Amino acid sequence: MEDCGTNSTEAVDYPDFAVKVAEAVASGRCAWGIAVDGAGIGSAMVANKVPGVRAALCYDVSTAANSREHNHANVLTLGAGLIGENLAWQIVETWLSTPWGGGRHAARVAKIEAVEKLYLAGRGTS
Repeated sequence: MEDCGTNSTEAVDYPDFAVKVAEAVASGRCAWGIAVDGAGIGSAMVANKVPGVRAALCYDVSTAANSREHNHANVLTLGAGLIGENLAWQIVETWLSTPWGGGRHAARVAKIEAVEKLYLAGRGTS
């Protein structure tokens, strides 16, 4: 486990922390990552800029299970200002315990990875 901060109640810039979580996952230091900000949206956007990361903003146990089983998500983002602590824990527990489904979903995740590779190669824009 790797704690990427913050260790303060002061306002911070979520991109600084979301990228640390995403880099820990992309590098292989961590199998999964969890980032929490006010809404979870910004952290998902930042994390998804890091190649190899499939971040999912989850707001209930159904989206948590779906993101892991269908989309092979490796980063979970949560909005602390939008969900309560008990629901957050339920989402985290569901997300961590739901296995990747593979099968018919594998081709779709491969397409996500192909888009990423296309843009990394500089051929993704018209």
